[in-house]
Amino acid sequence: MSERVRISIEGHVAEVMLDRPDKMNALDVAMFEALDAAARKLHSKQGVRAVVLHGAGENFCAGMDVTVFSEGGPEAVKTLLAPVGGSVANLAQRAGYAWRELPVPVVCALRGVTFGGGFQIAAGADLRIAAPGTQFSIMESKWGIIPDMAISTTLRGIVPPDRIKELAWTGRIFDAEEAIGLGLLTAIEDDPLSAARAVAEACAERSPEAVRGVKRLVNEAWNMPEQDALALEARIQTGLLGSRNQREAVLANIERRSPEFAD
Repeated sequence: MSERVRISIEGHVAEVMLDRPDKMNALDVAMFEALDAAARKLHSKQGVRAVVLHGAGENFCAGMDVTVFSEGGPEAVKTLLAPVGGSVANLAQRAGYAWRELPVPVVCALRGVTFGGGFQIAAGADLRIAAPGTQFSIMESKWGIIPDMAISTTLRGIVPPDRIKELAWTGRIFDAEEAIGLGLLTAIEDDPLSAARAVAEACAERSPEAVRGVKRLVNEAWNMPEQDALALEARIQTGLLGSRNQREAVLANIERRSPEFAD
């Protein structure tokens, strides 16, 4: 994997680490490309049942590296806005949306600063766990642009529209306590990475199809008309009932043992 992003896999849990700590894990074109590649690799990696996403060093991500525009110019912008095969998102949007497209749970551990594009990457995760001192900002308006890394999809149903507008208009910095009050965080923990790993391990112990089914149901059905949502719910359940892993889950509970699921 690129020097910008590192992947490690232990058991059924993969870790994706933004690895540019000297730049507070700021996003340059190479980082966008590496995030896309990491998500693609994990999407096809058999046996991965959950993902932990975090940043190297003391920060998650400071947002866009300003040299992208000052040095990369129009060519860099063209690259970031280019469509990505197999996805509805362009390369810039994939940095956040790829985690939503990944069928397994993605748990994001946050500390230090989570600004701009970094905030939007975190928004794409299923769960977000932050250290008490973590700082957040949707600060793209500072640079005369809008947040365009899939925030229009990832924050649906999480934060009321008026609060997103206020945060994006002002670009102000807010803390973890306000973030959890807004529903942006799942939890605040002194050691967010250890907490994220524990949640990912718990997910990985469940039937892979059931866990993926829950993610699909919540991500898709919440924006559907009720009739379509109920139909999707029934389709997913029908596919699970009587399957090998569903039978194993029942037997393991009856026999009071740990289940052995197949991937």
